[in-house]
Amino acid sequence: MPLQDLTPQLRTRLSRIEKNVGWFVTFAVLILLAGLAFYLYAAAKTRGWFVTKLNYATGLNDASGFNLGDPIRLMGFNVGQITKIELNPPEAQRGATIFFSIRDPYYGYIWWDSTVQVGSDFLGHRYLEVQKGKFGQPSVYLDTKTSTLMIMNRGLAWRNFKDSFTNLQAQPENKGLPDNVITNIVTSNLMTIIQSNLDTYYTNAFRGKYNGAINQKITNYYWIPSIEPPSLSDRLAGVAGSVELAMPNILKLTNQVAAVLSNANRAVEQLDATLAQTHPTLTNLAVITGNLREPNGSLGNWLLPTNIAAQLDQTLRTAHETLQSVHTTLDHTDTNITMLATDLDHTLDHLSDLTSNLAWQVHVNTNLVSEISSTIVHADDLIQGLKREWFLRSAFKKKKEKPAPQVSPGRK
Repeated sequence: MPLQDLTPQLRTRLSRIEKNVGWFVTFAVLILLAGLAFYLYAAAKTRGWFVTKLNYATGLNDASGFNLGDPIRLMGFNVGQITKIELNPPEAQRGATIFFSIRDPYYGYIWWDSTVQVGSDFLGHRYLEVQKGKFGQPSVYLDTKTSTLMIMNRGLAWRNFKDSFTNLQAQPENKGLPDNVITNIVTSNLMTIIQSNLDTYYTNAFRGKYNGAINQKITNYYWIPSIEPPSLSDRLAGVAGSVELAMPNILKLTNQVAAVLSNANRAVEQLDATLAQTHPTLTNLAVITGNLREPNGSLGNWLLPTNIAAQLDQTLRTAHETLQSVHTTLDHTDTNITMLATDLDHTLDHLSDLTSNLAWQVHVNTNLVSEISSTIVHADDLIQGLKREWFLRSAFKKKKEKPAPQVSPGRK
């Protein structure tokens, strides 16, 4: 339906809807532009578009695996990116020079002793990692008087380093010293000279265009020595060469292992045969040990049969009864001896009393002994008189002994 055929009410409503759609599209475009601007700002901030970046360089023998824009790492952070890769002349010590930029404030961690380490992940992707400096002088410092960013003229410092190294090495007293000792001495002296002559060895970073495009004619970059380990392919080739050299030994070792396994197999077979021969013995031993667990087949019954055990039991019982009788007899004997000793003690007491009474009587009657002696004498006279009487004389005669019969020598 043409627009002019619509009623005025429909035209008014349609124009109002068109205005709302226009406002919605405008608002959506503004939101899209704001999101794009925020994305660009975040990307610029991430890539360091709004911060100061200074030029650095290093030399490598092999630049394979590196591309423009690859990140540069420092203490695990992405602090810059590769800006240029140049091939060096054939007479140069290194095969290629890699230029990269370091953004603020990370270039403050790069000092004279900083190095560039070439690393690689498991897949062989190579990357550059700058090692934090600790000694010497910083590559960049901020002059507080003029608020100027100053960067070291590494080329001038390096020329002075080589001249000092050559002169110190040529001195007679320093002959025989290792190069690392001379290097430490020269570096220490050079750092002292740089510290006392900052205006000579440092230049304005912005005036020297260290934040601009790389220009090798004016050398607007700071050189950092590199530590380049062998690449993954070289290391794999070395490993393959080592494996190839070790293969004869490995084959020899496998042959020895096979011989050892063969000997072990024969030993196992012999052991199996020995076990088969000792199987009856083990069976008998198992039967014997099984009998030992049974009461009727115990070791005691084997050593002492049933009849001997019964006789031994009867003998032990008889001996026990005998010992009990002896013990009882000894008890009675001990009792009788005790009673006998007691009676003897009483008898001795009575005898002692008797002798005491006798001694007392003797002591009291002083004439008792003489009277007893007279009595004994008179009794003796009486016996002697009786012996002289005729009717009692025969009672006191001694009988003559009969002589023994004599046997003639011819009789036995």
